[in-house]
Amino acid sequence: MADEVSVLIVDDSALMRNLIGKMVEAAPGLVIADKAMNGRFALDKIPRVNPDVIVLDLEMPEMNGIEFLKERKKQGIGIPVIILSSIAAKGAAITMEALSLGASDFIQKPSGSISEDIHTVRDRLVELLLSYGGQYRKINGKKLISPSEAKAINPAAAETMGKGAVSIASILELNVTHAAAPATPPTPLRRPANTELIAIGISTGGPDALRVVFSKLDADLKVPIVVVQHMPAGFTNEFAKSLDRVCPLDVKEVEDGDPLIPGRILIAQGNRHLEVGRNKDAAPVARLSDAPLVSGHRPSADVLFASVALTFKNHALGVIMTGMGRDGAAQLGTIYKEGGLTLGQDEASAVVYGMPRVAYELGHVQEQVSLNQMARRICDIAKTNR
Repeated sequence: MADEVSVLIVDDSALMRNLIGKMVEAAPGLVIADKAMNGRFALDKIPRVNPDVIVLDLEMPEMNGIEFLKERKKQGIGIPVIILSSIAAKGAAITMEALSLGASDFIQKPSGSISEDIHTVRDRLVELLLSYGGQYRKINGKKLISPSEAKAINPAAAETMGKGAVSIASILELNVTHAAAPATPPTPLRRPANTELIAIGISTGGPDALRVVFSKLDADLKVPIVVVQHMPAGFTNEFAKSLDRVCPLDVKEVEDGDPLIPGRILIAQGNRHLEVGRNKDAAPVARLSDAPLVSGHRPSADVLFASVALTFKNHALGVIMTGMGRDGAAQLGTIYKEGGLTLGQDEASAVVYGMPRVAYELGHVQEQVSLNQMARRICDIAKTNR
């Protein structure tokens, strides 16, 4: 169907192209645009097949993934790219280079370049393809297939895919419907005071979004920032380094006991919860834990926001941004109730209007802000004396 998200698959292995193609064909709402064995062939095919999203391997002959991304950037091609590569498991730095060159997100092949068990990442791949491809269609004024239409095309596949953590219909729903009117917001226990901590929760679409926000922050912002970005273990250190290169503030992966220093950004470690508290001298510090998953995640934005509300009360600013699901939505309301301030990314600029949508519908978002304006609002709020 013309309204489905079309996918260009780029991998030098014929087996991988075939296996990835079968996953795309089986997913309601997705269709194969074409396949290419390396970056050079992909560039040749893009003008003809006009895909909505690209799945890209990094290790390929003639033109590898990094070289493709450089040429894509040079040619001004805006089609989103999802990295699906075994190199992601070996070299976090290379993966972060791919993100810095414009790739939107990444998935590790589960068992090397030729992963016959690639089906184990099917749900995550489909989620990313529908999310980024759907947003690209919206931005370019293309119609997007509805959940009911997708199910009608392939009801058996829709039911099977829906058994995963995220259903196909739920992803499509985020791209074709608008948020409901918000519920009655909580009654704050106290009035907002000067901002002493900024906490951000973000997921799918986060690497690009944080790059945009952090590059626009004021160099004289004197408030600590803590961030939960859903990302696998082993990648957050390089992710923090990549953000540090574009941000006027210092950015680092958090370590247990790190002090919350004005003008420094701490990124949660993959697979560890991040909380804030105070040490024996009552100074604010970061704490890491291996407690069970919360809201389906570790690190969890809900865990971070709850600790921020408890420790900083009406001196906190909570920000919830693009992401699938509802992590952070409930506990953002606790920051609101304690007298803190809350922002949510708006629907138009979010790759996936899931987490901020749920927070908005719960009445926990005081103000919705576009991605391009988020840094400005954060800085203005943080610098206001109350």
